[in-house]
Amino acid sequence: MSDQRSLPVLLERPEAGIAVLRLNRPQAANALSLELQALLAQRFSELADDADVRCIVLTGGDKVFAAGGDITSMAGVGPIDIYRRHTERLWAPIRHCPKPVIAAVCGYAYGGGCELAMLADIIVAGEGARFCQPEIRIGIMPGIGGTQRLVRAVGKVKAMRMALTGQPISAHDAWVAGLVSDLVADERVLDTALELARDIAAMPPLAAEQIKEVILAGVDAPLDTALALERKANALLFASHDQKEGMQAFIEKRPPRFEGR
Repeated sequence: MSDQRSLPVLLERPEAGIAVLRLNRPQAANALSLELQALLAQRFSELADDADVRCIVLTGGDKVFAAGGDITSMAGVGPIDIYRRHTERLWAPIRHCPKPVIAAVCGYAYGGGCELAMLADIIVAGEGARFCQPEIRIGIMPGIGGTQRLVRAVGKVKAMRMALTGQPISAHDAWVAGLVSDLVADERVLDTALELARDIAAMPPLAAEQIKEVILAGVDAPLDTALALERKANALLFASHDQKEGMQAFIEKRPPRFEGR
């Protein structure tokens, strides 16, 4: 058990259908070391294939979600070394995870921490949370989606202000801008994320996965293309057992029993 607790990412299963991934480098403010990123990618790959998992909650500590990249490992390296790290491959299992992902953010999500939170489908933030892309202050720029996902989340002018000044924004401002889906008291962050995960885990998982896939695939597509994706995905679900069960349960006025098939 002690060895497991020393890992940079902890896996918890608080209840049926829900997995919690907890960043666990408190001595380094959960800085995203290569070891942490590799283990996080491994865990997401495993959970993506786990039929018992219907929703994933990603969280950090009570005071910090993640401080960003491990600067000490980058300070003396050159461009080819950075390129060969292929960090995008480490983050691919998170980006392509078919299960709904909820980020529960307490404290600050800076740099890579903000980029990691933006990979989630839902972000629950505590009132004391802060979001920041401070890379410009050390002579670089966001490199794992902090320009592209941020502009899609909050719009051009807010993304420009964050990326060009390196200044943090409050959880309230992040909520107003559309970066955060839920704003709650700090002590309610994980409980709120688990409540949402519980609601999602009770839904038909095939429908949840199709909704996530179509929203993400359609957001940057022309509207007609996105609507065609939506129509086909909706039609596909009519081949599922859960569609038959859900509609029959509605007609019979009873709770549905979704099986993910």
